[in-house]
Amino acid sequence: MSTRPLRVAVVGAGPAGIYAADILSKTELDVSIDLLERLPAPFGLVRYGVAPDHPRIKQIIVALHKVLDRGDIRLLANVDYGVDLKLEDMRQFYDAIIFSTGSIRDAALDIPGIDLPESLGAADFVSWYDGHPDVPRTWPLGAREVAVLGAGNVALDVARILAKHADDLLPTEIPANVYEALKASPVTDVHVFARRGPAQVKFSPLELRELGHVPDVDIVVYPEDFDFDDGSMAAIHSSNQTKQVVKTLTDWTLKEPEELTASRRIHLHFLHRPVEVLGEDGHVVGLRTERTALNGDGTASGTGEHHDWPVQAVYRAVGYFGSPLVDIPFDDAAGVIPNRAGRVVDVDGDVVAGVYATGWIKRGPVGLIGHTKSDATETVRHLVEDVLAGDGGQAPDLRTAVEPEPQAVTDFLTARGVPVVDWAQWQVLDAYERSLGEAAGRERVKVVPREEMTAIARGERPGA
Repeated sequence: MSTRPLRVAVVGAGPAGIYAADILSKTELDVSIDLLERLPAPFGLVRYGVAPDHPRIKQIIVALHKVLDRGDIRLLANVDYGVDLKLEDMRQFYDAIIFSTGSIRDAALDIPGIDLPESLGAADFVSWYDGHPDVPRTWPLGAREVAVLGAGNVALDVARILAKHADDLLPTEIPANVYEALKASPVTDVHVFARRGPAQVKFSPLELRELGHVPDVDIVVYPEDFDFDDGSMAAIHSSNQTKQVVKTLTDWTLKEPEELTASRRIHLHFLHRPVEVLGEDGHVVGLRTERTALNGDGTASGTGEHHDWPVQAVYRAVGYFGSPLVDIPFDDAAGVIPNRAGRVVDVDGDVVAGVYATGWIKRGPVGLIGHTKSDATETVRHLVEDVLAGDGGQAPDLRTAVEPEPQAVTDFLTARGVPVVDWAQWQVLDAYERSLGEAAGRERVKVVPREEMTAIARGERPGA
């Protein structure tokens, strides 16, 4: 058995990567772990994918913070795999690599008109309102009526942020440019379209109920959109979550028209499948949907009956999609790294020695935080099995790094001119953002530009 620690890099410092690093650190292996992150800040979609008016969900960061604060897992942020380090570089410094890069792109929706300029991706919109450093700081918000396509929590987030009065977002960590843009938005009506019925939507009960408490925003539902087949009833009886969602939606059907007095509205439409984004002179002027009918098993089919809705912008919230990584196999259809229970495989189905995947880039963008933990446990278990098999002489030794000393990779990055941000430096930036928030009576105000984030973290900001 080798006497030196196993050197492992985890690429991606969102929940999936941090959980994998944490679980690996608690195994029987003598291991030295580096957590690499493309952005100057850790925490992934918890920082850049959760709506700013959902601070409760952001409390996940507290648990992740505790893991990195222990000091046994080294953070190397502002390091871009495929640009600053390639696979051959990584193999020089690490024995094993776990990719946990997530899914940050919008899944495609192949219907006519989807490429019109006011047809937009929900993931891009979320990145914009969360102050992601890699997206433009402007956003087209000229529509009075908007369509959101999708039946999950991201669709609700998009609808709520679009419809909510900007002043009601001021107590959150919303960036100033986002507040100003939303403040100027002329939006009055946001229409959310789900292709199946109320029992098939993927809204969480709490998020749906919260939608009904947004100041000066009415929720409008349509009784004709409510249908429950045998599959729907089975789902309601077998899932308390589905039962709560259906009850909330059904209660909204009981509202009288005279109760709807708000200046803005979110309309929830069920059994409508988007079939075309309507354009005129190169701009969005409407959405065409096809009425669907439930088939008895919870699935739905088109009826041939179409409806046109006047909207000036369309947001697709039909799921996230993974991005390919340099020198790593990628399944273009599924948007994941092909793997067998976390062990990455090549085009021939052969295991790529020492390369693993976890989180959404492993299984696709499904499941909650609990799934991410069990996912990481599976991947780490197989990594440990591979190491022990090698140590026992039953498989090739995984300890293949030529320069396994932790200093070697940081020297390499310094020589390349990469301004790495470590955990202590991130804490400097974190404290700075909190101080900005405190001055404004808020928990935090995010620094958005990447160069400014890096300079503050590294103490290189002019005048700092």
